[in-house]
Order: sequence, then C-alpha cells, then structure tokens
Amino acid sequence: MINIKNLTISKTHTHLTDGDFSAMELAQTYLKNIGEQDKDVHAYLEVFDDVEHQAKEADAKIKKGDATLLTGIPVAMKDNILIKGKRVSAGSKILENYNATYDATVTQKLKEEGVVFLGRTNCDEFAMGSSTENSAYGVTKNPHDLSRVPGGSSGGSAASVSYDGALVSLGSDTGGSIRQPASFCGVVGLKPTYGTVSRHGLIAMASSLDQIGPFGNSVSDVEIVFDCIKGKDVMDGTSFDLKKKKMQKKPLTLGVPRHFFEEGVDSDVLKAFTVATEKLKDAGYNIKDIELPRVQHSLAVYYIIMPAEASTNLARFDGVKYGLHIDGDDLLGDYHNTRGKGFGAEVRRRIMLGTYVLSAGYFDAYYGKANKVRAQIAQDFNEAFQSVDAIITPTTPSPAFKIGEKSDPLSMYLSDIFTVPANLTGMPGLSVPTGTVDKEGSSLPVGFQILGPHMSEDTLFTIGKDLENVY
Repeated sequence: MINIKNLTISKTHTHLTDGDFSAMELAQTYLKNIGEQDKDVHAYLEVFDDVEHQAKEADAKIKKGDATLLTGIPVAMKDNILIKGKRVSAGSKILENYNATYDATVTQKLKEEGVVFLGRTNCDEFAMGSSTENSAYGVTKNPHDLSRVPGGSSGGSAASVSYDGALVSLGSDTGGSIRQPASFCGVVGLKPTYGTVSRHGLIAMASSLDQIGPFGNSVSDVEIVFDCIKGKDVMDGTSFDLKKKKMQKKPLTLGVPRHFFEEGVDSDVLKAFTVATEKLKDAGYNIKDIELPRVQHSLAVYYIIMPAEASTNLARFDGVKYGLHIDGDDLLGDYHNTRGKGFGAEVRRRIMLGTYVLSAGYFDAYYGKANKVRAQIAQDFNEAFQSVDAIITPTTPSPAFKIGEKSDPLSMYLSDIFTVPANLTGMPGLSVPTGTVDKEGSSLPVGFQILGPHMSEDTLFTIGKDLENVY
C-alpha cells in the first residue's frame, strides 16, 4: 500500500521513475482515499471516470523516459476551470449540465505534462463566497473539523489536498479565494501576480481581479505547479511571461503593517502570527513596522469593483446561449425565469449590487471613485516595497468558522480583509500554514500571508520555504 501522507511532487516523481509504484497504483490509492473520506467532506462534485485511463497514459510516458516532474501526479480542479469534454458548473444550477468544449490554458499545460485529473471540486457559486456554503450542490466541510467551513470560494480544492484526496489542486483567487481556504485547511496556497497565469478557460467572476493558482502541502509543490502553468498566452491579452528576477541577497526585510490588524483579529491568530514572525527574525530576517495609509479602504473598494465586474460577466448566462433554460411567456420572461431560478441568493445579490453601481446615475460616485482609491492603495504598497522586500500579515482574522455561523453577508465579507489588497493591486500572495490554535475542542490551522511586489514569486517561495523549515 502506498503511504500518501508525506508525498511531495519530487518524491512521487522519484518513486514513479524508480518503479517503486506506478501512476496507476498511485491513482487507485487516491481514489480509494477519496471514496473513504469524501462522503463526509464533499470536496468533489465529480470524480472522473477516466482516471485509470489517464494513469495508464502517464505510465506509458514514464516507461518511454518522457516523464516530467508532473507526469502521473494526481490533480484536482476547481469547478470553474474548463477541461474539454468534462462537466463544469461553477457551482451553479444555471450550468448544471454544461460540458466544456475546450481546455483552459492551464488545463492544456498540465495535460502536456501528463498529470492525472482526479475530478472537479466544489466551490461557491461562480466563486462568490468565502466558505463554500454558496454552492448549489451542497456545503464542503473542513477536514480538520466537519462542523466548520473549509473557506472559499476554492474550498473544495483546499479540502481535497488537506485530506490527501489530491496531491495538488488548482483554484481561483478573486479576493482571497485561494489563500483563505489554504489557511483554514492547513495547506499552502498561491495567488500569483495578475497576468502571470492565463485566465483563458476560467469562468470569469471579476476579470480585473481573478487569478488561477495552485494548492499543495508544501511550498515546493506549489512552486512546481506554478512554474508549469505560468506564461504568456495569446488567448489572454492580460497575460505575460514572467522574467526571472535576480534574487535579493539575504537578509531580506519584511514589513509588518500592524495598524492593519490591531483590531478585529482573533487573539490566538495574532499570537500565532507573532510567533511565526519571531521565528523568521531568528532565522535572519529583518522585521520592520510599516504604514499602509489607505489599506483599510480595500474591502469597501473590492465590494464595489467586484460586483460591478461580476454583473457584467454573468450577463451571458441568459438561458439562450448555453446552460439552463426555463420558458417564460416571451423572451424577457425566459430571462427572468432562467436567471431567477438558475442563480443562487449570493449571486443575485452581487448582480443587483453591481448593476446598481454601474448605473448611469451612480457610475462616477461608486465605480469611478472606487477605481481611484484602488490606484491609491496600489501606490501605498509600491511605496512600502521601496523599503521592504515583502509584507507579512495573518492570512485571515480567525481560524475556520462554523457552518452557518456567518449568516450576515457583511460578517462573511470581513473574512477577506487581509487578502483582497493583493487582488486590487495585482501583487502575488502566498499563504503558508503556521501551526494550529485550539477552538472549542478542535485544533484548527492558521495561515501566514506573504505579499510581494509584482513578479516576486521567487522571493515569496524563498520566505515560505524558510518558514516551513522553522516549523
């Protein structure tokens, strides 16, 4: 029996090429684990029926000597990333029976490496949520405590890696939807620099904020997947090639915006962050307090820009082109019936809010002003990066909360307070686990967020690996 508990991509590659086990045996082991655990967690919406066929092709590639690091690696995909011929619903009833007609660029890149796609993972509908409670197909649960959420919107992808239902997975991050669930589930999650990974084939929520990124059990695994999926794509005009930056000489300086999390942060989370910061200081890093004067406006700006872009992107789901169709008395009735019954409550809320802020009478007062403040927030971060190499914060203000606990939407939105600045500015962010805290008898993971200037992923990986080494 293969012990999948301590596997990494590099270790798995060595085992596969040395013949210790085959890609088929590895895939079957993961399928068995999913069968045993996912009935409780519900990380997967679908486990693909061709997993063993994919594994057989990976074994043939390994036998021929054509294997790369990712050949035969079991991967889970968020249910808003297209895989040709596979169902993709974005967690919504409006796309319940939709099959993808082409591969997302990230899917194509992973296929070329010979990965094994295990299935599609649950997510908040159209990636709108912070708990994976907004999926039309049921709630995903946190593997560390089944009464708690795994975070969102990529909760299924984070949970699948957390309980060893996949070695790595892909999610999307619009306001923290990779880093927040990574923190709640005790795994590593990367939101790359905007444009370094193509969004072609990602079902859009907010186009200027969305970014695909990987989950893994280690920083090295996340780095390997990122190196595979990054790069310019002719199908995405916002994408570009990431040039290798010359790594700064150590010691690196880390900025701490303490004013940003003086209030509203769980005391145990703050203590865990302080301990991690001290460990990095002992490892040779310089720690420096910094000011980000306008960062406190990030959440307000985000919840104007994101619904505005979402309302525009979701206009295409009208019951005519694809997906669900419910007849009305006329064409307008078709629209009303299809969108009213096909979209969930949170999606409808954000569409209405977004349509309002884009309306003729309010566009300048809301959307226009929000974009001006967005530019000022980016300026504050750029100025801070003149004196520090990276900025560190807790990933979330609390560990995973209980299912149903945050019924008030505003309370839910606050869980993204430390993650949304990276999406507004386009900078990369990495969440790394830093132990656990005890809550009501449960040992719950907490995450440590590292933010860097554009295209500084290598720096984030270096800091993340050093942090792993001291835990």
